[in-house]
Amino acid sequence: MLTQIVTFLIFVAIIGCILYGRKLIRTEKVDAVFGNPERAKGGVHWVIVGSSAILLTWLYYSWDIAKGFYPQSANELCQVAKVNDSLLGLKYQFPITERQFKSTYQIKNENENLELVSIDIQNSTLLNNQEKNQLIGFANSTINLLPLLTNDDLMEIDTKRQIDEITEEIKFLTSNFVKPDYPFETDSERATRLKAVEEQGGWSLVKVDAGSGSIENTIEVPTVAATDRGLKFHAAAKELKLISDKFFKLRNHNPQFKSSIKQIKDDVKAYRKSLSDSQELASTYAKDIVKIARRIEFASIYPPNTLNEMQSAIMEFNDALKTEQGGLRFIDIFLFPTGTIVASGDNCSEQGTGRWLPKPSDTFNKFVLMLKPSVGYKDVPLLWIELVDVSKMIGFLLPDWIADILPGEYPVHTKDGKVEQNFKGGVLKIVTGDFELFKVPVPYGHIWDSFMRVFLGLVFGIIIGVPLGLFMGLNRFAKGFFDPLIELYRPVPPLAWAPLIISVLGIDNSGKIFLLFMVSLSIMIISARAGASGTQLSKIHAAHSLGASKKQILRYVIFPNSLPEILTGIRVAVGMCWGTLVAAEFLAGTTGIGFVENVAKKYFQYEVIWITIFIMGMLGLLFDVTLRKLIDKYIPWRGKG
Repeated sequence: MLTQIVTFLIFVAIIGCILYGRKLIRTEKVDAVFGNPERAKGGVHWVIVGSSAILLTWLYYSWDIAKGFYPQSANELCQVAKVNDSLLGLKYQFPITERQFKSTYQIKNENENLELVSIDIQNSTLLNNQEKNQLIGFANSTINLLPLLTNDDLMEIDTKRQIDEITEEIKFLTSNFVKPDYPFETDSERATRLKAVEEQGGWSLVKVDAGSGSIENTIEVPTVAATDRGLKFHAAAKELKLISDKFFKLRNHNPQFKSSIKQIKDDVKAYRKSLSDSQELASTYAKDIVKIARRIEFASIYPPNTLNEMQSAIMEFNDALKTEQGGLRFIDIFLFPTGTIVASGDNCSEQGTGRWLPKPSDTFNKFVLMLKPSVGYKDVPLLWIELVDVSKMIGFLLPDWIADILPGEYPVHTKDGKVEQNFKGGVLKIVTGDFELFKVPVPYGHIWDSFMRVFLGLVFGIIIGVPLGLFMGLNRFAKGFFDPLIELYRPVPPLAWAPLIISVLGIDNSGKIFLLFMVSLSIMIISARAGASGTQLSKIHAAHSLGASKKQILRYVIFPNSLPEILTGIRVAVGMCWGTLVAAEFLAGTTGIGFVENVAKKYFQYEVIWITIFIMGMLGLLFDVTLRKLIDKYIPWRGKG
């Protein structure tokens, strides 16, 4: 129901915003000339159109629209796929899906193989004439096997009878299949089936283990027939499987063929046994000829026109299958783009974009579950709020040596087995957080860990990089001294530094934050240096003429002029830090978005992978939007002088 409502709202939003935009174009007067940034301001309605179009594409190509409007369609297509899977082997024997009979193709193919072997034997310079004659004789004898299978007069009556029985079974199945009440299910059988349907759950259902609270594997496509139409296909698939197995066990082996192929095998075996080690090539050719003879033996080769009636029966069932699908065929065509539901035995799976592109409804459901601490991902939620005593924060911030430098001794237990607290011991309790104060909400989880790593790495990079960049842009010594150092490590990809930094600083937060600091530092230095060196001389001269000091020029002229470059550098650094962080968490880590994606990749958890991608994109967008707002508010002169 939710998917239906969302789809309807998306269509309304797209159509409404397009109509509003067209109306605005006709009525709004724009005085700004082409190229003026003022022309690009506003346009929230086009943002809605773009976002809605992306979401609608996701809903469509992930097959979530099909799931929302026709929740049983995947189950019914699964049953149809079972029928097609059972029917495929039989159809493959006839010019239905292929251009010619399978028998015709096999005969043509084996004749060509034997002809090529004979030519190779004849042209070989390593075989003597006696060996060539013997081997070509084996090849000719193998070629002569084929007429023994394609001669209608040699075909056994029992083989013809079994083919007729199989044909009648297919016809009987077709006549039953088109009946409305097929497969004639009893009330008890129906109750058992519906109970199994309830137990298996729905299409792409996310299950949570009641004991451990962890997310179990998602049911991709339920296999038990959930509807009466699906039951019809399911029953037909089982009958067709039995008919198909019966047909492929059948062999057109008349006495003449059995005698001839036994003679070839015995002659070749005796010939290979008589050969010496130096006649290995002749033995290899003889072995190849026997392989071809065995393929002919196990092939389903029949005289022409023998299977014509069976072909008609299969085509009749195939037509009935299409008719019984009814509107399901159109659902499959229009709501399952780039693929469909396929079957392999009793199991069904999605093949196409619906397999690797998770449905928004499933993704949102799993995202909500992973947010909860009771479920989470690897015992850690994506994001949650925990009540933490302020004393723990004080203990984290204050160093323990504060208590060590105080005069006096720490408390010692008395002969009564008690410990009486003193001033130094009380201070130690404070600096270690071993006391209770009051609790405050503190976020934690995979998202928070990644966010704080990026934030801290970026902050340290800004604190050190911006002053150093301004210094390099204003001082010849600083530029000459620091420029080689910066340009030496800046071109090196962050992932090249990651193994070294993590091995030195460890896999905890310090190593990852230092790596992000290195990434943001070079970007901030270059941005600040470019901003400082790009200050217009006319502004600096004007400040000098007004009697401004160096500090005033730096504060009121150079720094404001550098701010656009610095904030643009921060925007670039944010993207680089996110990319580096995910890679670092891939290499080493037990929490964070990169860690979650790395584990999900190993287990092909596509929903989780897309959740991590979405989270990274949203966090990056949050950073970028925040910076854009800061630029608009605090640097209104950007691009205007």
